[in-house]
This record gives sequence, structure tokens and C-alpha cells, in this order.
Amino acid sequence: MRVAVLLKEKCHPKRCQHECAAFCPINRQGAECIVIPEGQKPIISEPLCIGCGICVNKCPFDAIRIIGLPEALETDLMHQYGKNSFRLFRLPVPREGQVVGILGPNGIGKSTSLRLLSGEEVPNLGDWENAKPSWDPVLERYKGTELGDYLKRVANEKLRVATKPQYVDRLPKVVGGKVSDLLHKVDERNAYDDIVAELGLGEAVKRDLAELSGGELQRVAVGATLLKDSDLYFFDEPSSYLDIHQRLRVSRTISKLAEKKPVLVIEHDLAVLDFLAESVHLVYGEEGAYGVFTPSKNVRHAINLYLGGFLKEENIRVRDAPIEFAEHPPKRDAHRIPLISYSNVEKKMEGFSLHVDSGVVHHGEVVGVVGPNATGKTTFVKILAGVGEADAGKIEGSVKVSYKPQYIKPDFTGTVRDLLITQAAHLLNSSFHEAEIVHPLQLRPLMEKDVDKLSGGELQRVAIALALARPADLYLLDEPSAYLDSNQRMVAARTIRRVLEKEAKAGFVVDHDVYFIDMVSDSLMVFGGQPGRRGEAVGPLDLRTGMNRFLSGLDITFRRDPDSHRPRINKPGSRLDQEQRGQGEFYYRVAA
Repeated sequence: MRVAVLLKEKCHPKRCQHECAAFCPINRQGAECIVIPEGQKPIISEPLCIGCGICVNKCPFDAIRIIGLPEALETDLMHQYGKNSFRLFRLPVPREGQVVGILGPNGIGKSTSLRLLSGEEVPNLGDWENAKPSWDPVLERYKGTELGDYLKRVANEKLRVATKPQYVDRLPKVVGGKVSDLLHKVDERNAYDDIVAELGLGEAVKRDLAELSGGELQRVAVGATLLKDSDLYFFDEPSSYLDIHQRLRVSRTISKLAEKKPVLVIEHDLAVLDFLAESVHLVYGEEGAYGVFTPSKNVRHAINLYLGGFLKEENIRVRDAPIEFAEHPPKRDAHRIPLISYSNVEKKMEGFSLHVDSGVVHHGEVVGVVGPNATGKTTFVKILAGVGEADAGKIEGSVKVSYKPQYIKPDFTGTVRDLLITQAAHLLNSSFHEAEIVHPLQLRPLMEKDVDKLSGGELQRVAIALALARPADLYLLDEPSAYLDSNQRMVAARTIRRVLEKEAKAGFVVDHDVYFIDMVSDSLMVFGGQPGRRGEAVGPLDLRTGMNRFLSGLDITFRRDPDSHRPRINKPGSRLDQEQRGQGEFYYRVAA
């Protein structure tokens, strides 16, 4: 089955010579495989297309995809948005008493699947010309299946669905007023007090929605969803903006709900997904072109397959090379040359104070920075970057710094290519930077996009690339995994580590994704204290010592998967959990 997709946001027929139609061999024989109506964008005939790929290579804006898919998928087409548009194959299946996870890249139909399962849109089974698709052909096709039984309830409007949206930062533009009033209004389960306590919203409920931080908005959105009395619950990326403490708190609350009602969760933090879900549907495909849901798999097996990059049952490779985790042996001190040192750094702001103990960072050392939100991580990184000043203490060592801030504001007018030419032209003409930064971070497809129209994940990848491309002795990256999907996070972590290793540079990486920190770090700086009032930091400590200190504060233990060596959270009270607590080993245990 051949699929032809036109990425309409990339296609600019007024700025090209219509190379796709001009070079198409079928067109040159007199047929009309690619037609460009006056003032419109190309239309590609899939029956006439021979899959030569010439149009794909000739398009100056990389706007065409010609994809060969297994014929068996033709009967699994669930929804198509238009001719030469995105199409979705299969759907995930909710299950009673379970959290079912959904794992896959951005832009391949995960959020679309939630709209179809909630009844917000009716699946058209590929009949995109029908403006008002009916449920009848859908129910007939899936009659007698688990998915068919579920969709029948949706079609008969006998299923109440509660959805936690993906973009919680948009909530204040839609809903106003005090948080407590909002939560009381949606409280259909009479669980207001319990949910507020479980999610740590005691302070947030006293304020207006517009005054909340991203993390507080996320927890309010989760809380509002949990308070509804529904038959099915969807949570779209519930860990965004949250620190690891809050992610685990939210996960435990969702797990408690799943004991009574089926729950579907889209999540990019693999440690959280592993902890939260019992089974997982993997999604593969190509951004903006198509997406395919696999049958559900055990969570451990699913994540290992995803990291390995080859889906055996589907005979599909979703990644060129597997993502591998390695245990980090402590670096020997013999050949480590100090780069900077600091001691008793103090910073006071309105209602908040930060104290950082003594520490030394060496050439070639990547320091992971972990700890709760609002304990001073960003404040300390800003001091190192020269953006802020310490009130007391010493920082010794004269270094050139490259800094990627936590919040990225696109204040550049022009395309990504213009931005790179202006700020880091060597990214475009250096084979090293092409191989180590541009290619893995997938910047080429973004070159003709306007910077102010980039999505959060696209902007993040550009910001990471610019930070790594600047000549510096010390690289400071604040939350580089934000807005990235799980695959992009692993690739970004590997890119940061490889570039700093090859150039023998040091770095600080602040992040809340444990997998990301595990992949990128040689050592760890651990922040603690009382969020919003007092921050305390120690380190750099060797990775094992730092993680033991950090995880003991979280009251969780990790082991390593015997196959992929990725960190996995032990179930509280399990045999491994009890054994590791008894040994004081909260991290670094390889599963037997």
C-alpha cells in the first residue's frame, strides 16, 4: 500500500518552480500524477504514483512523503483528515482496572486517538470526503472485538469521558477565577479535600488560575479531571512541568483511580510510564504523515522494544540504532583537571534563600542537577552563567560559558536557517556539527520554518543546538528535555553527552527526567530544602552517591533492567524494594 502525504505547512508553491510536478516521470509521460491547481497546493494521485521518490528529493521545502506500508494495514485505517493528509491506523483499547499507556513520537496521532475514543470525532475509516461520518460502518467493522464493544458505548452516548488536555499553559486563557472555585465546580465525586491533599495543591487553591506556575497548572488540570465522575479517564502528558517528586505524587493518585475506572495515559517520561502503566500501546509512523498503534504489550517489554528500535511482531524498525544505557563507573581522579570551584554560595530573594556547599567541576565532566522545583536550581545556574549574582561565597575559575535558559522566548524574526546563519553559521558548514548536532536533533526539516511559529519541541531542539555550537568551556543547559517526546529526549541526552565528551568540555544539565539525567551525567548535584522558601545544594557527587541521596529523599528505589540496563522504579514494598532499602542502595542495582 502506497501512501502519498503533503505536509501542507511546509509546502510553498509560490516560492518554488513546482519541481514535484515538473520532474514526476508519470507526468512527463502525459498522465496527471501530480496536479497543482491555480493558486493551490499539489494534489498527488496515490493510484498513479510509482513510488520513485523523485518528487520527495526535488521538493525544496521537504514537504512530500511517499511511504510504502504493508497491505495488511489497509483494513486497519481508522481515520484520515483529507487527500494526501495524515492518516491513523488502529486505536488503543482501554481496560478495566488498568492504566494503559501510549508511547510514541510527537505528531503521529496519539492526541488524535484520544479524540476518536472520546467521541469528539467520529472515525471515518479513510472516507475523508464524507463530512459527517457515521458510527455504523465503524461498529460493523469492529463488531465482536474489545474495541468494538467500547466504541459501541461511545456511539450510544452511554460513556462519560474525562480528559486532561496536553497544553495546560493555555488554561488561563479559557478559564478564569479562583482555583478552589474551579475545583469545587467540577467535583462530582465529593473528593475535593482528598485530591487537593494528594496533589499538594493546598497553596494553589487560594490563588487565581492566571497566577499559577506551569507545574501548579498541571496539577490543577490533573485534579480537575480526577474530580469528575466519568467512565473513562484520559491524561495527556500529565508529568509536563512537574519535578520528579510531583510526577510520582500524580502517578500514585492516577493509579489509585485506575483501581476503579479504566485510564489511558500519554507519557514521554519513561520512568514515570514504567511506574504508572501495566500495559502500553506503542505508536510508530512519521510525523504529520501517518501513525500506527501496535497491540498492547506488557510495560517492561514495550519500553524495551521502543528503546531497542525494532518491533519484532510488526517487523518494523523505528530507529536506526538502539538507545543503550550503561552503568557509569566512577571516573578516576588521577587525570581530572579542575575547571571551576565554588564554596558557600548564598543568594537571597524575596521570601527565598539559597545555600550551595563547596564543589569542584572538572574538565570533561557533565554534572546532572536534580531536585524539587523552586529550590534554586535555575538560580544557581544563572549565577554560573553570569545572568545573576551571588550575595556571598566564592566562585573561582575564569571560564567562557554557553547558557540555554529554562524558558525559551523566540525573539528572532526569520527562519531557522536565518537564525543559524546569524548566530552559529558553522552549524551549517561543519561536517562535525552536521553529524553530531544538526542530524541527530533533526534540524534540517526545520530550516525553512519561521522561528516564531516553531512548536515547543522544535524550539527546544534549536536552542540545544545553538547552546552546544557556541565556543565555551562550560555549558549550562536548563531543562533541555522540556517539550521533547521520549525519543527526542534520549537522542538529545546522547547528543549533549557525545558533544561535550568529544570536545572535552564541562557542563551542568538541569532536568527532571531520570532517564535523561542517567544518560547524560558523570556526577550529580542534589538540591533540597523547602520549595519556594529555602534551597540547599551539595555536589557534584559521584553518580551513585548522588542518586542514592536524591532517591532516598523521594522514598523510592531504582534497579536496572537486565536487558536494556535502563533505570526502573521498584514497586513500593516489593522484594527488591525492601532488599535495596535494607542495603542503603536506592539506585544502581542490576535486576537479577
